[in-house]
Amino acid sequence: MPGEDTKVRALDRYLLKQFFPVFFVAIAMFMLLLTLIDLFAHLVRYLNNEVPARDILRASFYYLPQSFSYALPISLLFAAAYTLGDLYSRNELTSVFASGIPFWRFSMPLLTIGFLASIFSFFFDDIVVVPTMRMKNELTRTLLNQQRPENRSDIVIRARYGRLTYAVDFFDNHSQILNGVQIIEQDAQGRIVSVIRAPQAVWNTDHWAFVHPVIYEWTDGILLFRNMESTDQFREEPDIFRRNMVNVEELSVREARLLVQDLQSAGLPFTSALANFHHRFSFATVSFVVIILSISMGGRFRKNILLMSLLSSLVAAVVFYVAEMISMMLAQSGYIHPMTGAWFPVGLFVVIGLMLLRTAKT
Repeated sequence: MPGEDTKVRALDRYLLKQFFPVFFVAIAMFMLLLTLIDLFAHLVRYLNNEVPARDILRASFYYLPQSFSYALPISLLFAAAYTLGDLYSRNELTSVFASGIPFWRFSMPLLTIGFLASIFSFFFDDIVVVPTMRMKNELTRTLLNQQRPENRSDIVIRARYGRLTYAVDFFDNHSQILNGVQIIEQDAQGRIVSVIRAPQAVWNTDHWAFVHPVIYEWTDGILLFRNMESTDQFREEPDIFRRNMVNVEELSVREARLLVQDLQSAGLPFTSALANFHHRFSFATVSFVVIILSISMGGRFRKNILLMSLLSSLVAAVVFYVAEMISMMLAQSGYIHPMTGAWFPVGLFVVIGLMLLRTAKT
């Protein structure tokens, strides 16, 4: 009915009008709190190293996107719980329920916000948070004289599912040059087929070009060596020699996937990296999960409705975070599948939240 639709839309606008001011205040407060926590965590070392105030503020500025990412779910939780609890305490929802509008329909704008916030969170983290956190960590290491060099020495990398083993004396990331290269090739049974040695290898668009390479081969049980002709069959990208130098938090989703592929192709343990890769997707859904928990916990108390709604929503969110932490620990240790560890808490609490929402006061 047209009149019914107009009434529902008016209630949607009213709910959003009550929600957004609380949300904006909450996210500003939590961002400030998280930024101050990060600042004070490094403040003593900043002072000991006589870091200028300008550089300290710059490091804090780079941390703002990360603090926004952390503050978004808890701000949505707080704003949704406060808004619904306030409406309950003022008995305004009594009129809504008397009009025949179900509670789940009344709270649909908040569910939509939680769903859109989860999508936004995934792309925001990948496009904004990861690069700024990388810059923040690099700046902090520089200010505290803990700079981690991009170049590496004494590197051992396995590739092609363990068939190739690179042993490199030094990797120059800027020039993309390997110095002191030794490549061991093995067959499917693990027997050594050949060993290639070269004083240097230069990355040439899509393959490594060796300088004065020598190859040692076993022929009829006799070890023979000869100068190796130019070849383009060694195509392991330079990133494989530096990718494991950075934290997973500093990798985009694409780079994290490549890291997992590197570990798999090298025959190295990759369970923890794969669990963290899936967690990048599942963690983005936290905003939607906490909104469901916040809404479903509202209206279940007779006294101190506003306070109890906030408290119960916070407790439910803490239980969710603890369950997620335990599940990820099990996945990283290999006790459960990485995808299960990342997604099981999300699915479980979404189902619980929807069941509580169906039985909510209406």
